Amino acid sequence: MPRSGRIKKRLLEPDPIYGNRLVTRIINRMMLDGKKDIATKQFYKALDILAQVDKESEPVDVLRRALDNIKPVMEVRSRRIGGAAYQVPMPVKGDRRETLAIRWLITCARKRPNSQFHTFAEKLAAELKDALNHEGEAVKKRDITHKAAEANKAFAHFRW
Repeated sequence: MPRSGRIKKRLLEPDPIYGNRLVTRIINRMMLDGKKDIATKQFYKALDILAQVDKESEPVDVLRRALDNIKPVMEVRSRRIGGAAYQVPMPVKGDRRETLAIRWLITCARKRPNSQFHTFAEKLAAELKDALNHEGEAVKKRDITHKAAEANKAFAHFRW
């Protein structure tokens, strides 16, 4: 932590097509080895596939609804008290909720089998479709996180 105070958060530029910062965050998270152009093309292809599912809504609105279904409300954090480490349930703040949702979405899309989907855009679109319907691996990950928080509710008084 710096001595001279808190560091200002750098604002991301909105993406050129939708003018949305959330899209930029997802593209940056998808990027491998600094190849942003490839990540951008893959993401826009995934949004095109997603737009065919819900034709009356904007693709970014569909994306936001899918991410809202993935965002966790509670998580557990380790806290050492008297030599023992407890898993203390804590509410997740807004920016971290979005970060976790994006991370889980991309991780789960990458884990999808190649035999079923040929490109990453198809995998991402399928994961987003599943998230819209409260299904898929990313939603399961959120549910596991919530169950862990519920199971450790007894340690909630250790919250700091």
